[in-house]
Amino acid sequence: MVKAQVSTTELHSPNGVFSQATTVAATGRFVFVSGMTARRPDGSIAGVGDIREQTRQVCENVSAAVRAAGGTLADVCRVDVYVRNMEDFAKIHEIRAQYFSEPLPASTMVEVSKLAHPDYLIEINAIAVIPPA
Repeated sequence: MVKAQVSTTELHSPNGVFSQATTVAATGRFVFVSGMTARRPDGSIAGVGDIREQTRQVCENVSAAVRAAGGTLADVCRVDVYVRNMEDFAKIHEIRAQYFSEPLPASTMVEVSKLAHPDYLIEINAIAVIPPA
């Protein structure tokens, strides 16, 4: 798979860990990762009240799902991020930068009034394209 980050001077540069667009020349498998939350493998919730810790756990969960499908976070082309408080944008991207590198995935982040559990602060779903072995 050849993944490339698209950037144009016709758009404002992103102020977070994402690209304006991502192109994929793919001969591989698409992986659609369901919304991942801060739920640990044992069922407990990581970082209750702590957006950085929850973001870290969510990124670990996305990574685990992509690895189980045979890929890595480098194969992720798009993420959708749902947050309870948009004021946490910088904190979330501080952690995302530890997991995603260029070419960065395309991304949308929206603030929502509720997630599936009252202790969840963030949820991320992803699309990856895993190249053939």
